[in-house]
Amino acid sequence: MSALKEKLEADLSAAMKARDEVRTRTLRMVLTSVRTEEVSGDKARELTDDEITKVLTREAKKRREAADAFAKAGRTEQAEAERAEHEVLTGYLPAQLTDEELTALVAAAIAETGASGPRAMGQVMKVVNPKVAGRAEGSRVAAEVKRQLTA
Repeated sequence: MSALKEKLEADLSAAMKARDEVRTRTLRMVLTSVRTEEVSGDKARELTDDEITKVLTREAKKRREAADAFAKAGRTEQAEAERAEHEVLTGYLPAQLTDEELTALVAAAIAETGASGPRAMGQVMKVVNPKVAGRAEGSRVAAEVKRQLTA
């Protein structure tokens, strides 16, 4: 079993003992997503820490988007619940890149590929994405690549 999955399960037990409803609910949900991912496809398999991080990132993004939607609809109670779950999930994700770090990574990838103009965006994204690996949201990376290629 991966170290991250073990940590999630241990933290779930601790949250249940502490009667922390938000943490318990969030960890149950993410572990269910991990298990679903493990059994999807041709045959069941164990997920690696990187794959579990991708699941966590996807779930955190869902929570953030749901919180925004609830806030726009004036449903502040549900928005706060989604934000609380998002906070729990971000505690398990790698530290996010700062704008400066992201700018530097994208600039290095552009220099490495020799790309110029917006048509080369895919080429640059192929180089940047493995380096970013869960430390920045894809839309944020794409926006920075686009900004630098059109400047």
